Amino acid sequence: DERGGVGGASEELQAMQAHVSIILPVHNAEPWLDECLRSVLQQDFEGTMELSVFNDASKDKSGAIIEKWRVKLEDSGVHVIIGGHDSPSPRGVGYSKNQAVAQSSGSYLCFLDSDDVMMPQRVRLQHQAAVQHPSSIVGCQVRRDPPNSTERYTRWINQLTPEQLLTQVFTANGPTVIMPTWFCSRAWFSHVGPFDEGGQGVPEDLLFFYEHLRKGGGVIRVDQSLLLYRYHPRAATHSVLETTVWTHRVRFLEEQALPRWAAFTIWNAGKQGRRLYRSLTAASQRKVVAFCDVDENKIRKGFYCHEDSQERPKPRIPILHFRAARPPFVICVKLDLTGGAFEDNLRSLHLQEGQDFLHFS
Repeated sequence: DERGGVGGASEELQAMQAHVSIILPVHNAEPWLDECLRSVLQQDFEGTMELSVFNDASKDKSGAIIEKWRVKLEDSGVHVIIGGHDSPSPRGVGYSKNQAVAQSSGSYLCFLDSDDVMMPQRVRLQHQAAVQHPSSIVGCQVRRDPPNSTERYTRWINQLTPEQLLTQVFTANGPTVIMPTWFCSRAWFSHVGPFDEGGQGVPEDLLFFYEHLRKGGGVIRVDQSLLLYRYHPRAATHSVLETTVWTHRVRFLEEQALPRWAAFTIWNAGKQGRRLYRSLTAASQRKVVAFCDVDENKIRKGFYCHEDSQERPKPRIPILHFRAARPPFVICVKLDLTGGAFEDNLRSLHLQEGQDFLHFS
């Protein structure tokens, strides 16, 4: 295109290759979309930004709201790419994110959920961190709305130490930096991804996170609250079956953690501890030398007999008081619940997380 002369051409090139692409999958997001898109407009990032929206068969006014904001965003220098389809049913969030990534061109990807709201400094601060850590997923702290909806989970998201971002990857909470806060380089995303496109019932962010860790990726958190993270029961998260997630978690534990231990103890002789034991492969089960607990009734029983075992005699696993048990421990006790009693017991043993114990709850 000669009309713009050299200046025009280089501007054209700049527009083509934004620094950051904001990846926004949309499905029936009408109630939140205005606030979400306003937060894109209000970013204080000085580099070039584009917004890549994929509208996954929305039946509400989402499409019109996106068109309205396209004009405002383009006017303030944010290039907007809109893709989507209007089939009878949505293809799911994994597919939508992959499509939004594929149609975008930025060197970095900033994932955003249509019901969340970014603080103005989000892109700037996460981009800064991602440039320093090219093979990491960069997350951030969040503010939950409504504030009291998931207090334990929110505390966990915001307070994990830098080491725990890598050691607490086996818990039921899922990724140690949550997907709506993810920011990473496109090159690294392409190396790990794409997202699983199985649709409803698939924990696509968890599976991506595990693959990221398998490939040696880092996990970094910007320690500022850069996202208003909305909770509402309609969220897609609620459609993933707990048993599906459990199976993936056990597999990942067996693959990534258990190989380096010749023997280990399961901390919790109750339902969750026994469930973990029963879910392990026979080879992993043979490594379980004991259960441990604080409940005198369970300890008095003396052992747990695995009735469904194919082995003869059936394995009988001792149940010990936690002070009598030996590390390493796989801990199946929920954190932040018992008024700190469990945490005090664990601290009193002076063990190193990741080395001597892992959390699996």
